[in-house]
Amino acid sequence: MHPLEHMISKSVSILSSLIVFFEAVLGYGQIEPRLQGIDAELNKILSISKAPGLAVAIVEGDKIIYAKGFGYRDYDNKFPMNANTVMPVGSTTKAFTCALLGRLRDEGKLAFTDSPIKHISQLRFYRHELNTNITIKDLMTHQTGIPRHDESWYLFPSHDKDSLVQRVQYQEPYTGLRQEFHYNNFMLMLQGVISERITGSSWEANINNYFLKPLDMKRSNTSISELKNSTNRAIGYELQHDTLIQKVDYFDLAGIGPAGSINSSAKEMANWLKVWLNKGVYQGKQILSESYVIEAMSSQVVTSASLPEKESPDMHLSNYGYGWFISSYRGHYRVQHEGNIDGFSANVSFFPSDSLGIVVLTNQGASSVTSMVRNSIADRMLKIEPTDWVQDFLLEKEKNEKERNKIKEIATVNKKDNFEHSNKPISYTGSYQNKGYGTFKIFEEKDSLFAQFKLKKYYLKQSDTAVFTPFELAGLKLEDSGLPVFHFQHKSERKKQVLSLKIRLEESLQQPITFKKL
Repeated sequence: MHPLEHMISKSVSILSSLIVFFEAVLGYGQIEPRLQGIDAELNKILSISKAPGLAVAIVEGDKIIYAKGFGYRDYDNKFPMNANTVMPVGSTTKAFTCALLGRLRDEGKLAFTDSPIKHISQLRFYRHELNTNITIKDLMTHQTGIPRHDESWYLFPSHDKDSLVQRVQYQEPYTGLRQEFHYNNFMLMLQGVISERITGSSWEANINNYFLKPLDMKRSNTSISELKNSTNRAIGYELQHDTLIQKVDYFDLAGIGPAGSINSSAKEMANWLKVWLNKGVYQGKQILSESYVIEAMSSQVVTSASLPEKESPDMHLSNYGYGWFISSYRGHYRVQHEGNIDGFSANVSFFPSDSLGIVVLTNQGASSVTSMVRNSIADRMLKIEPTDWVQDFLLEKEKNEKERNKIKEIATVNKKDNFEHSNKPISYTGSYQNKGYGTFKIFEEKDSLFAQFKLKKYYLKQSDTAVFTPFELAGLKLEDSGLPVFHFQHKSERKKQVLSLKIRLEESLQQPITFKKL
C-alpha cells in the first residue's frame, strides 16, 4: 500500500471510530442495563474464535440501542472494525430479493401463484411437469425439488443472468415438486430476473430504489466493484489449520447476485430490521406492506424435524418463510438468516414478539462467531438464563477435530500409492463441458496436470489410473480444495481415449455430474 493511501485510510478509520463513539454517547445515552459487560463477552468470543473482527448492531422497537465494532476490518494493517464498516452480508440478501417480489405483488404486477415462465419466457426446467407446475412461491420457499448445484455458479460464474437461466434446464432434480425443502441459490437468481423483466430495471437498481435509498442505507451496495471503492471496508479472512488467519480475495457473485451480493454495515442493516419490527414501516414510510411482512415471517414450509433435544429442550422448530428461517429460541419466536461467502459471515435475526433485532457481521469465513454473538446478546436482552456459548463452541470444536482425525486415518489406510499405470499414454488435456455448469480446461504444465476454471486453478494429483484429486496451490503448499475426485471415463480399456469426466459436484444426486470432452 502507498504511504499516502495508508495515511488516508487510517484517518478515515479513526474518523469512523470517533463517529461511532459520539453516536453512542449522544444518541444511545447510558448503556442498556441488560448489556452490562457485553463488550468483554464479545471480545472473548473474538479471541477464542481467532476472528479478525466483528461488528454488531441491536435494535429495540425502532431504535438502535447498541452498535459497535471489535477487532480489525484489516487484520494485516490493524485498521479497526466499527459498526459502519462495510462488508459482504451473503445470503441475508435473500430476504431483500423476496421482499422485492412482495412489493411487485402489492403493485399488482405479479402473483406468487404465477409460473416463473410467464415472466421469463426462455426459462425451462429439467422435466416438463416442472415447467407446467412450478410457481414463483416454490422459488421463494425452496420447494422445486432441484438441489443447489452451487458449483455451477461458484466454479463457472457469469455476469450474464440469462446464461445462468439457460443452465437451469440441465440441472437435475433430486425429488419431486413440493416434497422437500432444498435450499437453492439459482431459484433466488430467477426471482431477481423476474423483477428485472417486470420493471425493466436491473435487480441491482431495484434493490437500490426500493430498499437501500429509502432506508438510508447510503453506503450499502450490490457489487464487489462498489465494495472495493468503499472507504471503511473490511478485508476477508479464513482460519487455516486453526491457527493461521489467511487473507482471501473478495468473491464476485456476479449473475447469482440476487442470492447474496449485498454489501452493508451492521448499522445500516439495523435499518432493514426496523422495517420488520414495525409492520413494514421505517420512519413513517411504508417500505413493505404489513400483510407481506406477516406472510414472509410465517411458516411457509417445514425445513427439517428439529425436535427438542435433551441438552436444549427450549430450542426447536425449523421452518422457512420468504427469505427467512423460523425457529423457537428458548421459548421466543425467532426469524433469522445466515450469510456466508469467501472470507465473511453474517447473521441477521429478529424476535417479532419481543421487538428485538440483532445484526452480527464478521470478516471470517464459515465462522461460528455470528451465532455465538447473536445468542449471547439474545440471552441478555430477553432476560434468559445465559448459556456459556463459548464453552459450547469449544466442545463442538473438539468433537469436530476428533471426527476429522478419524477421517484422515481412514483415508491413510485406504490410500493407493502404487496404482497401475497404463502402458499407453493417455491424453487428459482438453476442454470439458456440462451444459448445466459450464466449460473448463485441463492442461499440462511442467509434467503436472491442472484444471483451470474461470477464477480458480487446481493441481490434479493422480491417485489411480483414471482418478485424480484436485488441490489448491497455496504458495509451495497443496491445500485441500474441498472438491471431490475427478474420474476420467475412457472409450474402452484397450483404447485409452478419454471421452468424459465425472465429478460428484452435487451430493444430493445419485450420479456424479458428467463433463464431456470437446
